[in-house]
Amino acid sequence: QVQVVESGGGSVQPGGSLRLSCAASGNIFRNYVMGWYRQALGQQRELVATINSGGITNYVDSVEGRFTISRDNAKNTVYLQMNSLKPEDTAVYYCNYRTFVQNVWGQGTQVTVSS
Repeated sequence: QVQVVESGGGSVQPGGSLRLSCAASGNIFRNYVMGWYRQALGQQRELVATINSGGITNYVDSVEGRFTISRDNAKNTVYLQMNSLKPEDTAVYYCNYRTFVQNVWGQGTQVTVSS
């Protein structure tokens, strides 16, 4: 079984930065997609960014140019660097690990952007 654990959430003022980390452990497949999703209060969970085994990335339009997803394959860890944060980025951020047979979610980490 694979487990993912997020870290790095917190509170920041508008315009600030945060870096989220997600470490996967267990029976890691060679080919997988890892990504970040978020869920604001009263809203549905939405995709933020993903990165596959080949390093190809995908972002939701609202974070393009502000957020950067990256991965360290040796550590099975994915990072989300979030810059120029806005109040509308406030949400619980969830890490996801996905293969053709597994779909694993982390517990989530709160990100709050407020003045």
